[in-house]
Amino acid sequence: MSPPPPSSRPPRPLVVSTDERLLDELLRLLAAAGAEPELATGGPALRRAHREAPLVLLGADALVAGAVRTLPRRPGLVVVAAGELPPAEWAAAVEVGAERVAVLPGDETWLLTRAAAAVRAPVARGPLLAVGGACGGAGASTVAAAVALAAPSGAVLVDGDAWGGGLDLLLGAERAEGLRWPELTGLRGRVAGDALLAALPEVDAVHLLSAGREPATAVPEEALTAAVDAARATGRPVVADLPRPGPAGVAPGPQAVLADADVAVLVVPARLRAATAARLLVADGSPWSAARLVVRSVPGGLRSEDVEEVVGRPVFGELPHDRGAVARAERGEPPGASVRSPVGALARQVLALIPGEEHR
Repeated sequence: MSPPPPSSRPPRPLVVSTDERLLDELLRLLAAAGAEPELATGGPALRRAHREAPLVLLGADALVAGAVRTLPRRPGLVVVAAGELPPAEWAAAVEVGAERVAVLPGDETWLLTRAAAAVRAPVARGPLLAVGGACGGAGASTVAAAVALAAPSGAVLVDGDAWGGGLDLLLGAERAEGLRWPELTGLRGRVAGDALLAALPEVDAVHLLSAGREPATAVPEEALTAAVDAARATGRPVVADLPRPGPAGVAPGPQAVLADADVAVLVVPARLRAATAARLLVADGSPWSAARLVVRSVPGGLRSEDVEEVVGRPVFGELPHDRGAVARAERGEPPGASVRSPVGALARQVLALIPGEEHR
């Protein structure tokens, strides 16, 4: 027998309160968030809604109710009060496992955002691709940009190198309006993905979080991971251009991103020193150990088979030498995403590693 079709009714937050003034405020806020709440104060209806609701708004007046205190802990429970709570009620809020005590009217904006997020249809987390180079000037940024540009429904391109000069230059977007890393190093924890993308420059359906050209400071680990997580929460593919490891190895922020990546690509120029560096990077236990190798051909350089032998790993893809690539980059022309361009063909080869991603 086939399972019954899922209900088309949107999820309903649960409101538990007998304070009429507080109820009026909560109903107004939930209506603004596009949510129709369910009201319950006890009995089987309360237990069922408490179990199923995407969000529980528990009025401070209900904290001492016996029916509430017997309910199991659950995520997504917010205590709402019309004024600062006395110590005893704060303790009760902690006891019921509240994620936050929202005090109105000061926390009205936060509560509105939280309610809207709770009733929004869930979005599948976007895939994460990490791209790095075996050495400086390997061409990793070009490959990362081309992959982002080739994503069928747009992507988010994150610049992980504060000293790289800015990926916006590579895309010809240095004058595009939007925030860059110098303004976003304070990101922490959960960040609204849609709000982040709206604040970033956009080029050909690619939202770009780029380094700036102010005196460079390292991108904090918390900021990098918060930005990547927020971008993935929108369902879009995220391409992270990670810096080349320094003497101390991969920095904590890039390492966390690399560890969470669905696909990692290491770009290796076809030269002996670059291949030798790549061999060290993909050693067992290294964050790059599972990376796919892309060889960038250079005049008079090694063959792909030679790179395979030096690195000890198979080559996944090859980027043929393009004499005009440097001149186009200097003019701010984005890497070609067309099927006929060498970098565009490679970008589609990389995207094919992600289940469900279709080519443009």
